[in-house]
Amino acid sequence: MVALFDADSLVWASSYGVEEDIDLAIEKYNDSFTNIIYDLNEIYDISEVITFNNSKGNFRKILDTNYKANRKSSGIPSVLTHLHDYVTQTYNSVSKYSLETDDLVATYWNNIAKEDGRDTVIIVSIDKDYKQLPALIYNYHYKHRCVYDIEPVEALYNFYEQMIIGDSIDNVNYCKGYGKKYAEKLLKDCTSHYQFTKKVYELFTIIYKSKAKLKYIQCYNLLKLRTE
Repeated sequence: MVALFDADSLVWASSYGVEEDIDLAIEKYNDSFTNIIYDLNEIYDISEVITFNNSKGNFRKILDTNYKANRKSSGIPSVLTHLHDYVTQTYNSVSKYSLETDDLVATYWNNIAKEDGRDTVIIVSIDKDYKQLPALIYNYHYKHRCVYDIEPVEALYNFYEQMIIGDSIDNVNYCKGYGKKYAEKLLKDCTSHYQFTKKVYELFTIIYKSKAKLKYIQCYNLLKLRTE
């Protein structure tokens, strides 16, 4: 099985609390990475690990200038850039300008799943956004350490629920005041892409009237992971 490792969160966590000690940050990263892959190997036979990190030039910030505008640069660890560079060089990681790391991971996952089957590849990440994919996902966070086996309808539900409730981390909230309970009620009978789309678009029509199509497309493109 191929493991697609989204390293951005681990790089951040390893950079935090070490002040300017890059050697300590590198040690934290290497130890954590080794333990994560070791734990995963206890569940699956991992034949290859592909690491992803440090993509830049996010196209979503062009679609909406408020995207991730709530994140303050003052809290960025001083060694973060250096650790990203270390991971890129040491682990021969994959990155790309104009996309986010999770877009690249999703694209690799889609290509491998189509060619070899979805059970031949697993995404390793703590990022909830991957749950919009009908994929195997290993959440390595110490409070979880579990595999999510996301079915196709569940993946559709997860994405369209997010369209409704938004994403506070990325500063995306197009349906203010509509939460999980509303989404659950609205989407409970949906089983197809058409049904999910229809229900959520109707909500956008109520909120935005004549601007519904524009706002729907904008929200969709901000939240949808690229898979090709």
